[in-house]
Amino acid sequence: MKHVNKLILATTILALSYFNVFADVKLPKIFSSNMVLQQGIEIPVWGWADQGERISVTFNGQTVRTRATREGNWRVNLPEQNYGGPYDLIIKGKNTIELQNVMIGEVWICSGQSNMQWRVDQSNNPEEEIAAANYPNIRLFTVPRAVAQSPQDDISDGEWVECSPETVAGFSAVGYFFGRDLHQELNVPIGLIHTSWGGTVAETWISPNTISNDPDLKEKLVELQQMNLESYRKTRLDQVKELLGGEIPTEDKGIVDGEPVWAGLNYSDGHWRSIKTPMYWENQGYIDIDGIGWYRKEIQLNEEYTNANLTLHLGKVDDSDITFINGIEIGRTENKYDEDRIYTIDKKYLNPGKNMIVVRVQDTGGNGGIWGDPEEQFLAIGNEKIDISGDWKFRIAKAEVASVNVGPNSYPTLLFNAMINPIIPFGIKGAIWYQGESNAGRAKQYQRVFPSLINDWRNHWQQGDFPFLFVSLANYTQPPQEPGESDWAELREAQTKTLALPNTGMALAIDIGEADDIHPRNKQDVGKRLALNAFKIAYKKNVVHSGPMYDSVEFKNGKAYISFSETGSGLEIKDRYGYLKGFTLAGPDRKFHWAKAELVDDETVVVYSEEVSNPVSVRYGWANNPDDVNLYNKEGLPANPFRTDDWPGITK
Repeated sequence: MKHVNKLILATTILALSYFNVFADVKLPKIFSSNMVLQQGIEIPVWGWADQGERISVTFNGQTVRTRATREGNWRVNLPEQNYGGPYDLIIKGKNTIELQNVMIGEVWICSGQSNMQWRVDQSNNPEEEIAAANYPNIRLFTVPRAVAQSPQDDISDGEWVECSPETVAGFSAVGYFFGRDLHQELNVPIGLIHTSWGGTVAETWISPNTISNDPDLKEKLVELQQMNLESYRKTRLDQVKELLGGEIPTEDKGIVDGEPVWAGLNYSDGHWRSIKTPMYWENQGYIDIDGIGWYRKEIQLNEEYTNANLTLHLGKVDDSDITFINGIEIGRTENKYDEDRIYTIDKKYLNPGKNMIVVRVQDTGGNGGIWGDPEEQFLAIGNEKIDISGDWKFRIAKAEVASVNVGPNSYPTLLFNAMINPIIPFGIKGAIWYQGESNAGRAKQYQRVFPSLINDWRNHWQQGDFPFLFVSLANYTQPPQEPGESDWAELREAQTKTLALPNTGMALAIDIGEADDIHPRNKQDVGKRLALNAFKIAYKKNVVHSGPMYDSVEFKNGKAYISFSETGSGLEIKDRYGYLKGFTLAGPDRKFHWAKAELVDDETVVVYSEEVSNPVSVRYGWANNPDDVNLYNKEGLPANPFRTDDWPGITK
């Protein structure tokens, strides 16, 4: 999975003592011109000033006054407002702050890991989507990625901007498409606060208060709170220096005056370390190191092999590469960590005997290096293949110093402290959430941790049980040949169980994922399905917002009769031949077999298998990638995967 940059922890330590540092009235950075304030609630506005300083806040013809506390904090609640704007927000103390072009509308938090972070310019049809994104009443705010040891009062940067082709490209795709659907349907201003970080676990987004009561995580919290971060950084720095030969290289010496000296056929690499490919370098000791690494692989070719062009199948490279043969560049690819590198080698560059493949890899964050399937790493010579996987020579040429700091998953609470606490209690309507991949494998724990996160945010915001809408994991990896167990299916089950909390909704992506990409490009349908949940749960509209959900099962006459809820206008099979797919059955031996399934009526499916005469359990879509699941309601929403197993030892 792709992670993003590990940012320097020190930049997040912002709120040492505002009343000592700032004599003037000051606002948190979540407040700026162009923002959206939440309609229909009292609107919190807060900040810092001198002890006892008189503060007035004026908005839409109304003024509220207060004084700063002994600690230099102040807060007011503006009266409820109706949709509208633009207005000015004026804060006066010893100085005056005037924010302009402020709208009253619907404000949503957009959070999670990389599939929430995934940008508009990385989604389907990016050019068309960006060109059409002229929505001045949709306003966008991105919280800078940072970690913090304790809850912070402010973020380092950020400002609200109007949504336009110039501002939308780098914004969260799911967030934007969700907000666009709300705006088009409700015809009101929409504010989107994007605060996500790729590859992160749920517990890093939960407050210390809640984590301190978690049986699995509380000890890590204590460890974090007792840490000396400077000492931690020095220790990690010394470890990285030792790994890299005594110093952290800051300049790529593999290229001198534009010449790739480390790519030469006869360059001496005897002092280089060995590394396995294809495999991330993080998995081989180079933990949390970003930057530039060079790979060298010697191959022997007989004269016959040098008489024709060859094809190099390198595998995938995270993130960018420049690839050479005998010092000659044969190809390069930038910022496509999940794309196979396949380059043609002109025969004129080949030598009978010794040849050298060299790859310069630039990793911008998270995992780095040559990765993928060993079977996809070879030289193709006609119909023959020369395996080039295994041991290569390797050297880090340039390392990012930031990699020695605490990362977002190092301890729980780090991202709540730095990226959530500073925006509380900004008035919101609700939150959308796309995360779970990084907790797969711990589904039983997630059944506790994820609801804890939702309750935690609600407790801190003090806006009641605000709507919390989330995305069930998309289908990913190659479909299984036979029924079996699945970490991702169990994680989806944990997400489904979270619907027991009030005002929660789940958007499915089980039919719009990509087997070879953990970041499916179709973020439009994800946003649309989240918006359907919002229309139903947050705005009480009479819409079908969910696909069919398992309700009950009856086993009789060797068949399983499954009843569904959330069927809308009725169940439907998306298959021109009318076959239902994705169901499995098991008897008392607990061995699952592929099964046939048919619609009985608009709410019922019957499942049976010649190999299971006495079924006792049925599953649907139970795989990381169930591939061909095709049960929907007539409104076009897919059925939620499920299992009916209740055997001892099953982690339900």
